[in-house]
Amino acid sequence: MKQILKGGRVINPANHFDEICDVLIEDGKISRIGCDIEDAGADIIDVSNKIVTPGLIDMHVHFREPGQEAKEDFISGSCAAAAGGYTTVAAMPNTTPVVDTAAIVRSLQRRAEECSCVHIEIIGALTKGQKGEELAEVGDMTEAGAVAFSDDGHFVKKAKVLLNGFDYLRTFDKVIINHDEEPSLVEDGLMNEGHKSAMLGMKGRPTVAEDIAVARDIMLAEYADARVHVAHISSAKAVDIVRQAKKRGVRVTAEATPQHLTLTDECVNLYDTSTKINPPLRAQRDVDALLAGIKDGTIDAIATDHSPHAEEEKDKEYCYAPSGFPGLETALGVLLTELYHTGKLTIQEIISKMTYEPAKILGLEAGSLEAGKAADITVIDPELTWTVDEKDFYTRGTHSPFVGRIFKGKAIITMVDGEVVMKDGKIIC
Repeated sequence: MKQILKGGRVINPANHFDEICDVLIEDGKISRIGCDIEDAGADIIDVSNKIVTPGLIDMHVHFREPGQEAKEDFISGSCAAAAGGYTTVAAMPNTTPVVDTAAIVRSLQRRAEECSCVHIEIIGALTKGQKGEELAEVGDMTEAGAVAFSDDGHFVKKAKVLLNGFDYLRTFDKVIINHDEEPSLVEDGLMNEGHKSAMLGMKGRPTVAEDIAVARDIMLAEYADARVHVAHISSAKAVDIVRQAKKRGVRVTAEATPQHLTLTDECVNLYDTSTKINPPLRAQRDVDALLAGIKDGTIDAIATDHSPHAEEEKDKEYCYAPSGFPGLETALGVLLTELYHTGKLTIQEIISKMTYEPAKILGLEAGSLEAGKAADITVIDPELTWTVDEKDFYTRGTHSPFVGRIFKGKAIITMVDGEVVMKDGKIIC
C-alpha cells in the first residue's frame, strides 16, 4: 500500500527540516520526502495548509492497567492518545499490582499489541511495590523491554536506594524518572502554598518541597554519573537547579506539562476538582520560568501526565478528590492556542519537545521523519477552531479544567505504521 501526504509543511526536528513538500509512504514506512512526488499507485492525502510532523510522543501517561480499568485501560487510553495526535505513549507503573516484574512488563506488552491503536511503551517500577525499600527487578525488566524506571506518584525517600538504582541502571543506560516532592513538606497539602491557598483556607504544597527533592536527586545522579529525569517540573527554582546541573554536565533531563505551562493557582476553585493535580498549579512566576526553560533547552520534553479518574472519584469535595485529570486529547490544543498563537513558543519548539526529545530520552526508534523509518505521523491543522467537550472524549476521565474552552489548532490525522487510526477526531482503527 502506498500513500502520499501531499503539500504539507513538513517539520522534522531531528534534522531541523521545515519545508512544504510531500511524504511518500510504502508498506508502513516512510519511503521518501521531497517536492512534487508522483506515484500512480499511491493514494493521495491532501495536507496543504497543514503541518506534518513525527507522531507525537507522550513519555508520561497513566493508563491504569492492570487493576484500575474503571479509570482507564489500554483501549480507551490508546484511543484518547490517537485522538490527540499521539502515536507513542509510555505508561507509568503505579497500577494494581505495581509493574515491578518482568512478567508483568511482558503481559502488558502483549495486551498493548492485542488492543491498542498506538504504540504503548512500558515504564517499570524502580522499587518493589513502589515502597522505596529495595530495588525491583530492574535488570530483568530492562531485558523484557521496559523503557525507563519510575516510582511516579511516590518520592524515593531513601537516598541509598535511589543511589543503588542509579548505579545499577547506568550499566543499561536507562533513565530513572523521579516524582520530586519532599513528603514531609507536602503532607495533606491540596494546592500551591501561596496567596490563593491562604485566601481559600487550604493547606499548601510549597515549591521548596520540589526544589529540595530535585536538588537531592540530581546530586545523587551526578555522583553516580547516571541518568535522571525530573517528571512534571513545576517550580522556578527547580528549573534553575536543572539548568545549573546541565551546565556542570550532569545527565539530567526534565519535562513540563501543558497545564503547568499555561495555568496558575489562581485557577483553583473549591467547587471544581479538575484543578487538583500533583504537583499543584503554581504561581505566574513559576509558569514564566518553565517557559524560559523550554526556550533555553533546560526542559527537554512536554508530557501530559494524563491521569484520568472515575467520575465518582473526582465528584467529591476538593480535599477528598484524587489528583490528576486526562490530558491527551487537549494537550496539543492547549499548547497551540496558549503558546504558539500567542508567540510565546515557536511551532518547531513545541513539536521538538513532543516528538524528537522524548524519543531521545527513552531511547525509542521514533520521533523523526526519515526514509526507512516507521510512518508514525501526525497531521495538524493549526487554524482549526474547536471547543473542548467532555462528551467527545475517548478517555474515561471527564474532569478537565479545559472543558468548555475554545482552542485553535488540532491534530486531524494520526497515522501509526502507515495506517490512519484517527481522522478528523474520529478513531477508525
